[in-house]
Amino acid sequence: MAKKLRFIIIGAGMAGMLAGIRLKERGDHDFTIYEKGDSVGGTWRENHYPGLACDTPAHSYTYSFATNPEWSAFYAPGPEIRAYFEGVADRYDLKSQIEFNNEIAACRFVDGRWRVTTTDGREDVADVVIAATGVLHHPNVPDISGLKDFQGPVFHSARWDHAVPLDAKRVGVIGNGSTGVQIVSAVSKVAGKLTHFLRSPQWIMPCPDIKYAEEDKTAFRDDPAKIEEVRNGPDAAARRARFTAAIIDMDSPELEEIQTICERNLEESIRDPALREKLRPDYRAACKRMVFSAHYYDAVQRPNVDVALGAIDCVEVNGIRMKDGSFHELDVIALATGFKVDQFVRPMVIEGQEGQSLEGLWQEHPRAYYAVTVPGFPNFFLLNGPTGPVGNFTLIDIAEAQWDYADQLIDLIRKGDCDAIAPSMAALEDYEARRTEAAKRTVFASGCSSWYLDKDGVPQVWPWSYDYFRAVMAKPDLGDYEMMQGQ
Repeated sequence: MAKKLRFIIIGAGMAGMLAGIRLKERGDHDFTIYEKGDSVGGTWRENHYPGLACDTPAHSYTYSFATNPEWSAFYAPGPEIRAYFEGVADRYDLKSQIEFNNEIAACRFVDGRWRVTTTDGREDVADVVIAATGVLHHPNVPDISGLKDFQGPVFHSARWDHAVPLDAKRVGVIGNGSTGVQIVSAVSKVAGKLTHFLRSPQWIMPCPDIKYAEEDKTAFRDDPAKIEEVRNGPDAAARRARFTAAIIDMDSPELEEIQTICERNLEESIRDPALREKLRPDYRAACKRMVFSAHYYDAVQRPNVDVALGAIDCVEVNGIRMKDGSFHELDVIALATGFKVDQFVRPMVIEGQEGQSLEGLWQEHPRAYYAVTVPGFPNFFLLNGPTGPVGNFTLIDIAEAQWDYADQLIDLIRKGDCDAIAPSMAALEDYEARRTEAAKRTVFASGCSSWYLDKDGVPQVWPWSYDYFRAVMAKPDLGDYEMMQGQ
């Protein structure tokens, strides 16, 4: 007889919802999802800034078992994505098992089970913990001198204040990753003056601004194969293969092709030679996380938009002063400065066998065996954990493959083959050694600064192909695991 297990899932974003749905499908109904926010959706709940959209094709950014023929565009706007996750939560009756506004403070493995404490002092116990906290949820507020002295509104992109009017205002946007590019593209239409502050410019990959008409949606409803064509057809497969090859080999012809596309986009889109050179990066395309945009180059050529390239010296009460002495008067500052991507489950206290601290294991940088499991932390599984393929492939595809991997390990506990399971330290160290050497050959290590790099400049990413990822996730190597009884 299968052993009935109790599960705790941390986070009700995309991955946490996936875990809950898959557990219910298996007949494992004894679980609780703890969510620090007031609704599902994770990053799509936290982010609601102007211009928000996904840079993955919408039909690829859905669960494989819950496709959506109603997307309004090839690249879906943020509010639609949040509504999609809300709808999936309702369809699978997840909300009844979610503890909203309830943040976990600590997880401790004691006497073979996980003892969980929330920030309000509540306690819970589980056999298995699924950490689905994601990566993009701790806003990174830059340490800029004088920022707190600015007399106007200042907010991070993930804490956008819609009560602040932007019409005819002088708006400064700091940061030019995907978020900054999307904000500039949208806000430049209404601001009186918009200044985009760039430490360094980004290569911009052009993308189609395709809207789906009602007849398109009808076709998707009537023929699910058309959705599958967008998700995994020849065009999608070719894009994935090209991008994967470009990432894992900085000398590949695929990277040269991407470089050529980005250079052509810059040359053909920016009319003013001086602005064109200001926007030309001095590193290779895809070295930073690729930015896809159909509108940014048009936005920065509007007469009300200025590009301030270089280092910021300080923020003064009425604007921003650059290191070169130039000054930009502003009414509002928006910080598109990303997230603390090395946090993952932190600041939660996670203690494994014999009180071992996850913080101690992660002292140099976060690490997990194939991004899913951690030695010394039995029955603890990460979805989209450290060194996973974030930025390489579609995150939902990644999470689904990681869940299938974790579920095979959990099934050993269900069947009574063991009471607890975790990878060996030797397995993690071997994985990290191989991953580190391969990461040094990726385009992320080709000569730029980015949030992928650790303090030693090594990309903390998945450095191999999509096919290898799928193969590894398809079947755990039990020789790398320690199975324990009587924990």
